[in-house]
Amino acid sequence: MHSMNYRNPVIAGYYPDPSVVRVGEDFYLINSSFEYFPGVPIFHSKDLIHWTSLGHVLNRPSQLDLRTTKSSSGIYAATIRYHDGRFYMITTDVRGIGNFFVTADKPEGPWSDPVLLPHGGIDPSLFFDDDGRAYVTVQNGAGYESHIIQYEIDPVSGEVLTDPVNIWSGDDGPWVEGPHLYKIKGVYYLMTASGGTAGDHREIIARGSSPYGPFEDKPEPILTHRGLKDHPVQCLGHADLVEDTSGQWWAVFLAMRPVEGRYSPLGRETFLAPVTWTEDGWPMIDNNEGTVIAAEESSLDSQVVRLTPENGFGLEWAFLRAYEAQRYSWTEREGSLTVHGNAYTLDDEAPAVFACLRQQHHRMETGVSLDFMPMTEGEHAGLAARLNNRGYLFWGLACRDGRRVMELAVKNGEDRQVHQYEVDGQGPVQLRLRCDGHHYHCSYSADGVSWQEVPETVHVSVLSPEVNGGFTGVCLGLHASGNGTENASPAYYEGFYYSNTKGDAL
Repeated sequence: MHSMNYRNPVIAGYYPDPSVVRVGEDFYLINSSFEYFPGVPIFHSKDLIHWTSLGHVLNRPSQLDLRTTKSSSGIYAATIRYHDGRFYMITTDVRGIGNFFVTADKPEGPWSDPVLLPHGGIDPSLFFDDDGRAYVTVQNGAGYESHIIQYEIDPVSGEVLTDPVNIWSGDDGPWVEGPHLYKIKGVYYLMTASGGTAGDHREIIARGSSPYGPFEDKPEPILTHRGLKDHPVQCLGHADLVEDTSGQWWAVFLAMRPVEGRYSPLGRETFLAPVTWTEDGWPMIDNNEGTVIAAEESSLDSQVVRLTPENGFGLEWAFLRAYEAQRYSWTEREGSLTVHGNAYTLDDEAPAVFACLRQQHHRMETGVSLDFMPMTEGEHAGLAARLNNRGYLFWGLACRDGRRVMELAVKNGEDRQVHQYEVDGQGPVQLRLRCDGHHYHCSYSADGVSWQEVPETVHVSVLSPEVNGGFTGVCLGLHASGNGTENASPAYYEGFYYSNTKGDAL
């Protein structure tokens, strides 16, 4: 498998903090999900290269309540492991219920309700030793005070069996986090991220003869591009190791593909690289050699996602903070998805009505036909591209001064700009939102034949964490709001698509 061709990222778009496990010939991978519901996307692969969605681990309100979660809070890095016939997923609901794990017989679920754990900060991991003992290894402290603590639990009941012990402080960087403990050929390896998730991000490792060390540090990172500021792949780190069926080791990790060298609207993506072992027994991935590269965007597989009454919201769809089934109907008007906005807008740190997909390509187009007759001032429905409540764009129909208008609203930090364009007073309008890799472009058509592109464009920096913060990337989809009123006029959507194909394929 080592010689196989693979193209990075292996999972494009905002799928950060990957964790992977192999069970037999099958690989399973999970990611952070922050304020989006359901939580913790889970994927399956036979080769570590081609991944298919199995849905989400946390898909019930009894497992995850994000309704009051701020942007980039919620579900942080998770770890997936398999032991004694059961799958385990352990994670942190930051400023929510804290650290917990859930279990399942099958990776597609159903997964149990949370078993709460008392100790540690973020990024808990689970390690099962050969004797069946289970260790929780977790970040603790903040910034330069970050260190790794560890304690033992009963893997069935979750009962804590030992007090936490401080086992490692990493290198001289801040945010020693994302720990994983492995036992490989009789040696215990403790691997963590360090340096924060921006340009100094790196993966470091130590080893010892017991799960608690003492640990001998490898002096250099095993994965980083911090010395390669011009490389097209940046911020590498937060890795997890896995061995394939032929004995070759691999790492999955997060990295970013900045546009113009500085803006990453797609967020942190899942990358893959082979692991080599030094003669003295250390794993190596890419310490500023620059061997981790991203595929040319034009060579990525063509992808079209459609939203139809037959398939409904597929496994890759997510919702902002909550999924309220009563807001979405496939039966109210035949052939359409009827969406009922609530009182919240994308400015609110609240469960605004937003059904979305991750933007997975720098160059892409999304579109929909929208029939919407807003009746109260400020009501709006259409397409949105959201980084967080500080960075988004909305493109659709709105009621302003008693009239129906086309509206482009752009939030950039403290600044919110609204542009309005004339449109016929009634009837459906077709909307398109396209990104050329540098700017988002909006267009509309009242007849599906002649299209009007609006002059205002939105630079990708507006929707980039480097400018407007947070740990996510852009999500795209359908947003409807009553703008302060709960019973908004219904918005009827038809023919939604997301595509990265060129030209006539649309």
